[in-house]
Amino acid sequence: MTQQLLGTLWGVGVGPGDPELITVKAARLLAQSPVVAFPAGRGGHPGIAQKIIADRLRPEQIQLPLYFPYVQATADLAAAWVTAAETVWQPLMQGQDVVFATEGDASFYSTFTYLSQTLQRLHPEVRVETVAGVCSPLAAAAVLGHPLTILQQRLMVLPALYAIADLEAALDQADVVVLMKVASVYAEVWPILERRHLLDHSAVVVRASQETERVYPTLTEHPTLELPYFSVLIIHCR
Repeated sequence: MTQQLLGTLWGVGVGPGDPELITVKAARLLAQSPVVAFPAGRGGHPGIAQKIIADRLRPEQIQLPLYFPYVQATADLAAAWVTAAETVWQPLMQGQDVVFATEGDASFYSTFTYLSQTLQRLHPEVRVETVAGVCSPLAAAAVLGHPLTILQQRLMVLPALYAIADLEAALDQADVVVLMKVASVYAEVWPILERRHLLDHSAVVVRASQETERVYPTLTEHPTLELPYFSVLIIHCR
């Protein structure tokens, strides 16, 4: 099969939750593509990306929910990525484009990265394109009504499951620090912010732009919080 006959895999960021936070290009690709893939939800419920694009899908489009486990075991993750890659490869090898809709931005801590890299390793001839989207730290800053950065401020973003030593170093080096998926370490982070007198300069946004959004504009009165997975903490250090 020649390269010209293959379909294109499009990684499309569809934003953090609000269906209106989607680019014109993403909307066009979603409307045109014969096949639309997205991370599968859990417990029979649709995933975030699936909910965001639900009203844009047509009955005749093929929908491919792909399973990506929330585990750290490398073997389990790798097996899931291979299964997902081979699933999207089937329509691609038949000349059909596939749009993979991912929450946030497709290049920012996205499941699309694992899918595209695995697919390119298994089938180097595949064509992959990425479309930018609105990522959660930008959505959280908009919700708070404060700029994320200004002038020469240095921004540092830490993903989930970071070491506390990494946070201490980030607070020393950066002007603004964003902690992604902070729920699992919030209890350890709060005392550090208290010691550094940063509680009044820190905020948590839960599910930014979604209907279930919650905002904690300062953290002084919140030494403990029951936070879901999609929670972002923004710290203005100076």
